[in-house]
Amino acid sequence: MDEENFLAEQFKANRSHLKSVAYRMLGSMSEAEDAVQETWLRLSRTEASDIRNMGGWLTTVISRVALDMLRARKSRREDPLGPSVAEPSISQTDPGGFEHEAMMADSVGLAMLVVLQQLTPAERIAFVLHDMFDLPFDDIAPIVDRTPEAARQLASRARRRVQGKPSPDEAELASNRSIVAAFLNASRTGDLRGLLAVLDPNVVMRADVAAMNLGAISPDIRGSDAVAQAFAGRARNAEVGLIDGAIGVIIAPEGKLRLVLQVVIRDRRIAEIRSVADKDTLAEMEMTVLQ
Repeated sequence: MDEENFLAEQFKANRSHLKSVAYRMLGSMSEAEDAVQETWLRLSRTEASDIRNMGGWLTTVISRVALDMLRARKSRREDPLGPSVAEPSISQTDPGGFEHEAMMADSVGLAMLVVLQQLTPAERIAFVLHDMFDLPFDDIAPIVDRTPEAARQLASRARRRVQGKPSPDEAELASNRSIVAAFLNASRTGDLRGLLAVLDPNVVMRADVAAMNLGAISPDIRGSDAVAQAFAGRARNAEVGLIDGAIGVIIAPEGKLRLVLQVVIRDRRIAEIRSVADKDTLAEMEMTVLQ
């Protein structure tokens, strides 16, 4: 077996684990896929003879990639990870396929994603690697550029923050997610009846100045008919996301964050929508795209 095939086989054997690590760190399946792709890219450029422990090497690399992505998310940079190199093919029946992705998302849970979202990038990496994957602090330390004792303190601080926060209502988060997803689906297809079904009759939509400049919309739209008309045929680049721990909408065409919709849901209908595009305001928000 030549070196390229050997690396491809080793990567395939570890791919499911790598995606699990990346998803728990990033909270986004699409970003986890990007991290896995970048890990393969780095592996494809490495001499196999230089790697003594393939599983450990791959876990270290994807953790560093995820840490970079979390830090970039904090500063709102959207730099591409690099040129694409095709990954070894993975079939849908493989443990790393679509069914596994759904199981993995369920195993983490929206409530845990909300709590993890509040951690600093280094805390999140240390906590996930140690508490979820039982990696020793001697191995975590170089990933977060700390001493083993400092890495232990990061994980301990993260653990206290996780345990000290009230657990969000998982059922409410899941319900709100389905409502916002239905809203986006109806918006994309121009389905006015579908939009009216998820909008409160007295819904109010407000937009900041930057959002108005982007979409040429009124700063204040009231009533389900008017809001439905405003959104019909739009939202093509919109995704359901967590925004400061609540379900909302993230709009980032080609990976460039432009706008978020903060949504208030009452009695299973959208009662308020706040459209935010001001860069300074966006920079203060914690957000994660949900697949």
